[in-house]
Amino acid sequence: MTQPTAVIFDVGNVLFNWNLRFLYERLIEDDRALDAFLRDVMTMQWHLQHDAGRPFAETSAELIAQHPEQAALIAALGPRFNETIRGEVPGMAALVAELHGADVPLFAITNFSGEFWRPFRAAHAAFFDRFRDVVVSGDEGLMKPDPAIYELALARFGLAAGEAFFVDDNIVNVEAAAAMGIAAHHFSNANLLREVLAAQGLLGDCEVSM
Repeated sequence: MTQPTAVIFDVGNVLFNWNLRFLYERLIEDDRALDAFLRDVMTMQWHLQHDAGRPFAETSAELIAQHPEQAALIAALGPRFNETIRGEVPGMAALVAELHGADVPLFAITNFSGEFWRPFRAAHAAFFDRFRDVVVSGDEGLMKPDPAIYELALARFGLAAGEAFFVDDNIVNVEAAAAMGIAAHHFSNANLLREVLAAQGLLGDCEVSM
């Protein structure tokens, strides 16, 4: 059996905490109104269009036409998307730095809007400069768990399936990767992931460069 030599991460809720609520709890004071807005207006189903590649200008115009009374709140997502991200998942910055220090090739596959990805990536350049490449669903028109995005990523990263170790918080994405012969881990926390990576031979004694 081929031993994994590289790690492929998901981004949202593996490397960085992400939730639309993080932005809108700043803009809607009443909890019931906030819950209703995220349930009935800015739903995850609507937001997933961006991860599939649709531009925010189109999706927001359509949503504002349906909910004109919420126009300002809907429009806020574009310029303030980075406020939907609230810091690194505990322990993950150190773990990424440790892997990088051990010369383990780091990559990512993320379901993320291409237009939102660029300012987010720029805001965290020091973190993502450790990654050799990132496949962004919105730029490719492909989303996890579609096998095609894994195939594209492996080809771009120059990896055989057995050489990759994939980490995602969505079990469906993990199962899709595993079905392709990729070693895959359903992420819950950094401590458990560290143990699994060590068992895979991907972590050893190394100097951590923060």
